[in-house]
Amino acid sequence: MLFPQARRAVAASAEQLPVTDPAYDIAAARAEARETASRQPREDVHEVRDVDAGGVPCRFYRPEGTAPGLIVHLHGGGFVFNDIDVHDAAVRRLANRSGMAVLSVDYRRPPEHRFPAAPDDVDTVLRWLANNSPLADQSWLTHREEPRGDRMPVPEGLPVFVHGDSAGANLALVAALRNPGRLSGVALIYPFLDPTGSFDSYETAAEGFDRGEAQWYWQQYAATAADLTNPDLAPLLATNLDTLPPTLVVTAEHDPLRDEGEHLAHLLAEAGVSVVASRQLGMLHGFWRHPDAFDAAEPLTRQVAGFLRMLV
Repeated sequence: MLFPQARRAVAASAEQLPVTDPAYDIAAARAEARETASRQPREDVHEVRDVDAGGVPCRFYRPEGTAPGLIVHLHGGGFVFNDIDVHDAAVRRLANRSGMAVLSVDYRRPPEHRFPAAPDDVDTVLRWLANNSPLADQSWLTHREEPRGDRMPVPEGLPVFVHGDSAGANLALVAALRNPGRLSGVALIYPFLDPTGSFDSYETAAEGFDRGEAQWYWQQYAATAADLTNPDLAPLLATNLDTLPPTLVVTAEHDPLRDEGEHLAHLLAEAGVSVVASRQLGMLHGFWRHPDAFDAAEPLTRQVAGFLRMLV
């Protein structure tokens, strides 16, 4: 049963034009999301600055008293929507709750830049992090030195984690699969994984959006029909799931993506991966980013933070 907060969100979304409508304007929707996000309250973080990570725009967050580790955050939005500005408030909360530095990635989006542009951008960021010799500078741990230019003050050898919600969770999972041994942990919030939309939850839990809308997102993302069976786009088809580091998978009870996320958790467990999975009762897709509307959002941020801190 949907919790009252989720019922109100479903009612509000019913008044919006669906992405499948021919009159839907992607550019206008992106602009509206950025404008809405600009009005959100934002927590202070010790340091926030934009950086160029090998040609990929990113935003770096360093909380006060930073703990060892760096979280690479990949925003959701069906691959098509949102960016580092829209996710700024959520990433600030993640940085403050985890106590770790966070790098939020502004990957390229379709339909302007179709697959594999987004996962390639994430790979570029991970290579940039690995190959930048200034990462060995540990003076930032005592806040004695200001960052210089685009140097990233993250000591070499510290654990790097990847985190994402929805389509961002897809990209986080693919990043870990494409870079085995590179990451120390993965945290996925209601991951968007299955282009076929074949799981039962598309029929039994499709509050908020439906199979047709999900298919629209996949159609924007894929450059060719063959891409839809590429494990770098559809990671449930990957044959190297056993290479993943400890992984957290969180689903929402009333979300058409629920079953594919929980199927992933079962696959990981069978593959011998250390996996923790949980289902948020009464919640629907997208709740994590809105603590002002959903009581479950803040505890979930703390769950993600606690899981990653446990791996340091």
